[in-house]
Amino acid sequence: LLVTGVQTCALPILNVMEKNSSIKCSVQQCKHHACSENYCTLDAIQVGTHEANPTVVECTDCQSFVLK
Repeated sequence: LLVTGVQTCALPILNVMEKNSSIKCSVQQCKHHACSENYCTLDAIQVGTHEANPTVVECTDCQSFVLK
């Protein structure tokens, strides 16, 4: 069994972080996703923008995102 330290939903590993019920998240490709529920496992996240003048929700980003 090879475990690389990356949490996957199909293969739970020891010391899996608990969900933060204050941060909802549906991005299953993120390392910090709670897998079994649509929550983040981080204590806090950083939200930012990729636009000079953001005007709609699509202009904002979770800058805490880490690809699994």
